[in-house]
Amino acid sequence: MFASRNLRPARLLCTAATSALLGGFGLAAPAAAYTSSAPLAATVTTMSAGRLGASVAALLGLAGVIVGALALARPASRVGTGSGLLGATVALAAGLVGVALGALVVATSDGGVGTGNGLGGAYVALVVGLAALGLGGLALRRTRS
Repeated sequence: MFASRNLRPARLLCTAATSALLGGFGLAAPAAAYTSSAPLAATVTTMSAGRLGASVAALLGLAGVIVGALALARPASRVGTGSGLLGATVALAAGLVGVALGALVVATSDGGVGTGNGLGGAYVALVVGLAALGLGGLALRRTRS
């Protein structure tokens, strides 16, 4: 008798949780049926996946440009990551990843520039990533000669 009495709150909790989940999904299904299939433009404060990918790509490209410029300015320096072969390699890697991620955002973007899909940032990431590749290539050529 005592065993069933101790399980009563647990059964009540499980029943309430199950009914809440089923009721929530049951009420959400009709609302989901009325949604539009056209993608909406993101608001100014919304951080969509495209915006996030484009921002990361642009920041990686910018880091590659900075490290590549430091590697060109101080090719024989022994201090810091912007020196010599290491700086050229880091600039090339950051530029390559920035270009690849920017190209991925450009290829998968639904709308045009200004819709919140990150297309404008992806174009910026492509340009900055190409600049990082150029600077890294120049720094690499300088260290090998």
